[in-house]
Amino acid sequence: MKGHIRERSPGHWAIVIDTKDSMGQRKQRWHSFRGTKREAQVECAKLISVAQNGNTVDPNRITVGDFLDRFLSDWASTHCTARSLERYAGSLQHVRKALGAKKLQAIRPVELAALYADMAKTGLAARTVKHTHAVLYRALDQAKLWGLLKDNPAALARPPAPGKAKIEILQPKQAKALLERLQGGPLYLLASLGLATGMRRNEMLGLRWRDVDLEAGRATIEQSLEQTKTGIRIKGPKTEAGLRTISLPAHLCGELRAHRTAQAKQRLALGLGRAPDDSTVLATFDGKPQSPGAITKAWKRALTGVTLHSLRHTHASMLIAAGVDILTISRRLGHASVKVTLDTYGHLIHGTDDRAAKVMDAAFG
Repeated sequence: MKGHIRERSPGHWAIVIDTKDSMGQRKQRWHSFRGTKREAQVECAKLISVAQNGNTVDPNRITVGDFLDRFLSDWASTHCTARSLERYAGSLQHVRKALGAKKLQAIRPVELAALYADMAKTGLAARTVKHTHAVLYRALDQAKLWGLLKDNPAALARPPAPGKAKIEILQPKQAKALLERLQGGPLYLLASLGLATGMRRNEMLGLRWRDVDLEAGRATIEQSLEQTKTGIRIKGPKTEAGLRTISLPAHLCGELRAHRTAQAKQRLALGLGRAPDDSTVLATFDGKPQSPGAITKAWKRALTGVTLHSLRHTHASMLIAAGVDILTISRRLGHASVKVTLDTYGHLIHGTDDRAAKVMDAAFG
């Protein structure tokens, strides 16, 4: 068995493996590879070894269902968080149901368009359909890299565009009334922290005492909790922007000091001793991190018509109304880019055009 490589473009290689079918006829298997020439040669040698040992997969025979199994086990399991892997598997169930038995190389864009249309007709939200498309696109792109497909059919299929998501924002008076309503209860500090910092739910639940400097009035967000089917795990930020240090308002620092004192007294009463620095701020009575799912359920029971995520939106809207620049707000929220912040909250920015006219009038009028 032989193999060779061909450079398609700088850094992109075609690895060609010469094999024979059951009738002794010569066949060529093509694989795409990205890297240096030396790395392509090593990959070529690996593919020859796999083919000689009988572990190769015939691209002409593999079904969509078989490939998705391989994609989840060989790629997604090592490139995604546990929660994302569960979401990937859930989204691809729609694809399995409609196209699982079909040959992978026989999939056409028109069939994917029909799949998306059928999902929409059954009442699934446009965002769900779009996520399924995004995951499938990622999977089929990997099939190209593995040499199982020449082109990605999902590149030519378009899911229905989701409508603009409506964000829920509390007016300052409503936010204050919310805190007054929760005062003295288990959800108060969570609400106060969310309104004062704009942190995400899982970031607040993952915040440790070691991440908080009450003297300087700073908090560093470098981890969050993730709830999966197998339990709760700790993960780092999705993007570099998610790792950030933000300023804390004085009233929140006071509340956090009081909360830490109350925690210490409770632990002393339970005989647990001093809490370690890596314990979470919003811990359970025995010092363990709280379940994100349980918190959301408790919030829904205590409050109707107000979502937990609305605290983050309210924080952003209040900063915009106060004239804080969008870059500072974006960094505080941990958005991957200012574009995300503008796409989400740009409609809240008013009055700047009037000021622009006044600037020009002062200069030339």
